[in-house]
Amino acid sequence: MTSVIERKRRGQVRFLRLPEVLARTGLSRSTVYVRLEQGRFPRPVSLGGRAVGWIEAEVDDWIRDRIDESRGGAE
Repeated sequence: MTSVIERKRRGQVRFLRLPEVLARTGLSRSTVYVRLEQGRFPRPVSLGGRAVGWIEAEVDDWIRDRIDESRGGAE
């Protein structure tokens, strides 16, 4: 798997804003923030001011981890 740092070197890092994170994960806004507090969801990155974004690769990895967990870790 390509790491976030390797993708950054190739200019492939993309930030997702909250509406896209919610659409991709199927979670509600409140659930995302509860899981953040619990350390169970990727941390957002400050984009300046009050704006934050999530690194697309980290959200994708989180989604894949949920799939693996639900399927007993089988690939």
